[in-house]
Amino acid sequence: MNNLTPELDRLGDALERAAERDVAGARTQRQRRSRRLALAAVAVAVAIPGLAFAADRLIGGPEVARSLPAGTRALAGTNPSCTAVVQDVEYHCVLERPPAPEVADWKGTVEPTVDATKHVNGGCRSLTSDGLEWQCYIGRAAVDQQIVGAGFLGEYAPSPGVG
Repeated sequence: MNNLTPELDRLGDALERAAERDVAGARTQRQRRSRRLALAAVAVAVAIPGLAFAADRLIGGPEVARSLPAGTRALAGTNPSCTAVVQDVEYHCVLERPPAPEVADWKGTVEPTVDATKHVNGGCRSLTSDGLEWQCYIGRAAVDQQIVGAGFLGEYAPSPGVG
């Protein structure tokens, strides 16, 4: 093997250098990917509690009133007004006009609420057959009240639900 022609010797050296570059590039790429994933995990870990805290502090009667028809098309144009029962958690809402007649008896009907960012932020339960009075719950309280599922809370809802 020591009698290789100079051309084969150069070819072997070139292949060896190319293989070293490939291995080094793959290692660098894995390191970059690992760093990006770590930074993303840190960002999520900081952002989620921050968003939850901000959302908790920004919920009031007017926001809940806007979120009720944003969650269900049958409640569009009903002009709810809501007052806090337990601030940032539970609200009592009264509609100015009855909801659409697609439900014969609204009492006990549950509907999601959708915030200004078009995400499900809670839900409400009708207290009366005519659908004029609702008890609304924000966040985890809506899950505890079995109005929305835990997996549905926070989901993107670009338009009011139908049916």
